[in-house]
Order: sequence, then C-alpha cells, then structure tokens
Amino acid sequence: MRSPVRSLAPNDGDEGADSTPLLQGSPRAEADFKNLLRTPVCCSARYNLAILAFFGFFIVYALRVNLSVALVDMIVSNTTLAENSTSSECPEHSVPQKILHNQTGKKYQWDAETQGWILGSFFYGYIITQIPGGYIASKVGGKLLLGFGILGTAVFTLFTPLAADLGVGYLIAVRTLEGLGEIFGVNVNQKLTLEGAQLGTVISLPLSGIICFYMDWTYVFYLFGIIGIFWFILWIWLVSNTPETHRTISRSEKEYILSSLKNQLSSQKSVPWIPMLKSLPLWAIVVAHFSYNWTFYTLLTLLPTYMKEILRFNVQENGFLSAVPYFGCWLCMILSGQAADNLRAKWNFSTICVRRIFSLVGMIGPAVFLVAAGFIGCDYSLAVVFLTISTTLGGFGSSGFSINHLDIAPSYAGILLGITNTFATIPGMIGPVIAKSLTPNNTIREWQTVFYIAAAINVFGAMFFMLFGKGEVQTWALSDYHGHRN
Repeated sequence: MRSPVRSLAPNDGDEGADSTPLLQGSPRAEADFKNLLRTPVCCSARYNLAILAFFGFFIVYALRVNLSVALVDMIVSNTTLAENSTSSECPEHSVPQKILHNQTGKKYQWDAETQGWILGSFFYGYIITQIPGGYIASKVGGKLLLGFGILGTAVFTLFTPLAADLGVGYLIAVRTLEGLGEIFGVNVNQKLTLEGAQLGTVISLPLSGIICFYMDWTYVFYLFGIIGIFWFILWIWLVSNTPETHRTISRSEKEYILSSLKNQLSSQKSVPWIPMLKSLPLWAIVVAHFSYNWTFYTLLTLLPTYMKEILRFNVQENGFLSAVPYFGCWLCMILSGQAADNLRAKWNFSTICVRRIFSLVGMIGPAVFLVAAGFIGCDYSLAVVFLTISTTLGGFGSSGFSINHLDIAPSYAGILLGITNTFATIPGMIGPVIAKSLTPNNTIREWQTVFYIAAAINVFGAMFFMLFGKGEVQTWALSDYHGHRN
C-alpha cells in the first residue's frame, strides 16, 4: 500500500513535482540510478532490510499469540471448578485421531479470571513502550531497538514454561516483560508491521496446535523462542542503521537511498504537543483504533478458547481453524491497500472519503458477523465461516483509520501512532479479563454477551471516525510542509 502522502513539490500546488526523479543533476547520479535498476532484488540492501523486518514482525506476533493456543492445553479440563467447565450445549464432533493427543505437558487448575489476567498480561508491558519508543529509537538507532526488542521477547518466551511451573505471578511477570520488549513497534514501517504480524498469526496458531497435539505445550515456547534468537543473529549481522555504515551495499544503491532521504518530509525541531492533543481528528483515530482493537484482541486471545469450550474442537483442529480468520484478514489488508490507492488515483476519491469507506467496512462488517456468530448455536461450519468473515473484513481498516496518521500529520506520524497505539493497547489488557469474567460457565448465551459488547464498541468507533475524521494535513502540522495533496 502506497503512502497517502504524495511526493513533495518545491512549491505549493506544483503537481508536476510528483514525477520528479529522485536522482537528478550530475551524469554520475543518473548512471548510478541506471545501475541500481539493474541490481537484482536479492542483492539489494533495502529489500533485504524489508524482508528481515517483515519476518521480524512475523516472529513478534508468533511470540504474542502462541499462548492463546497453548493455554487451552495447559488447563485441566472438566474439573470441579465451575469456571473451568466445558460447555455441554454442543456435542463432541471431532474426528477420532489415529495418533492420540500427547498429554505429557503439565496441567494447571487456573480459573477463568486467572486465565483472563494471563492472556492480557502481555499488554501490561506493551502499553508502556508506545510513546517513548520514538525517543529511544533516535538515541540508539532502529537496528538495535528492533533487534534487542525481539531478542528480549524471544528469551522471555523460552522461560515461559518455567514461569508457569513457578506460579501464576511469575507467568504474568514474564509475559509483561515480553510485551516490554516490543518497544520498537511504533517506529517501523506500518505496512510491514501489519502484514508481517498477520502472517505470524496465521502460521503460529496452527503450528502451535500441532506442537501441542503431537508433543506438548512447552515446545511451543521453546520452538518460537529459538526462532526469534536465530532471527536476531541474522538481523545484527546483515542490517545497519545507515547506508554509510552498511558493509555490503553497492555504491549506486547507497547514492540512491541518500538522495531519496533528502526528498522526505523535513523533521521538526519541536513537537506541537498542545495543539496535537487538542486535535479532534487525532482523537477520531484514537477512538477508532481503540474500538477496532477491542474486537481484534478479544478474538486474538480468546478464539482458541471459544473453539474448544463452545465448538468443541480438539487442540489440533483448534489451531488450524483459529488461524483461518487471520489468513483472510492478511489477504484483505493486501488487497484493500491496492483498492484504496486505485480509488484515490484513478477515481479521484478524496482521502477522507476513502478512509471513511474502508473504516466503515472494516468495523461495521466485523460487528455484524461477530453478532451473527453468536446466534448460530452449534452449527460448527457456519460459526467458523462467520468468524472468518468478521476478522477478514477487519483488514479493510488498514486502509482506513489505521493509515490516517499520515494524512493529518505526516511529519509526526510516528508520534501519533505511538499515542493512538497506547490507547489501542488497553483493550488487550482488559478485554480478555472482562470476557473471561462474563463466561464463567462457557455457555453460548454468555459468549453472545461478549460478542455484543465487542460489536457495539466497534460500531461506536466507526461512527465517531465518520463524524470527526479528516483527510488533510492539520494546521498544527503544516510547519516546513508544502504540497500535500488531499
């Protein structure tokens, strides 16, 4: 998905600047540019960086969501505790397995409220990192921030089985520290974050189910932790903070990147905090982001539980079926980005019109199908279909409110993302706790209430963004900025 900010013109309203080449002037620069075009993608430093960053966020979400599946296998089933009872409203339907489910992993008698706190604990550390992330990145550089952030998350993941064995408090502490390791999240390309994160969810959920079924749940954390450490080694070896310090970059590519950076938006010496925080368009994004994440995080953390307790899928089926909705969301993000660009470039839709359309589809659509999923009873196939459609439609939000930071204040987009993501992390902290407290007996009616709340919050967020969202650069963000096209 292209950035909503077009190339900058030297003067206001100069549309011709959109086609100005990045390298111009000397014959040497033009020759370097031509040589760059002949450079294989596999040997390009910037594409290698993009691929490594993509897989970095792939690993981050794999480390984040694997507990959702593993927790299902960590809990003692059919205990005398009412909070842990499996619903009897829907009959067993899983196909008998020729290979029996491995039961060697230790089980814990954690009630529903405790499970909610465990699932939400990751976000206790994550929320702290959002706003200071940009400042720390400016001091230590993106390479070290991203690299050591993922390394820290991976190392603490390896300690998860030990922490669980020591007690709930230790497990919550380790998960909180994992969230703290994601301080880098707001300072890297948003598109890479979204697509890599979604693919990490798609792969890790079924893989976690397979590992739990054939081995035991402890290996879920060992495997993903080791992969994270291996990625860190590649990242530190192959990536540098600047083109000048890169060990293998070609001269032509270095010149190309340096010339491109000169044409980017100029950085601001001071941040207009007061007018920024008074900006209603910013709060429109905050409300939309918070509302969207309520549904997103509720399903991300609790969908495997719903698949087991209500729909009665075994842990192997659970992982695969829980991943299907996020595969749809991943595809939708890619396709919606292209669709949004075409609406603006070919059909002359205004920026705010595109943002509103995609936000409505990405928030109202999931709300409708989420409520519908609660009313189909024990129709397993239809439940999976509705939940898949709900999560898939949420992918449209990536081209709606999610990218709107760049529309209203491109020079401060990283700071705005830190602010909105801080508020949008709150649903991850309290959503699982509330949902678990509302489903002590795991009945369909109890889960309908969970879906009602998520849907209502989604609709409210969409309406708020419709009323107060904007598509043009705000007055407080106009310093040193010219030529923005609405």
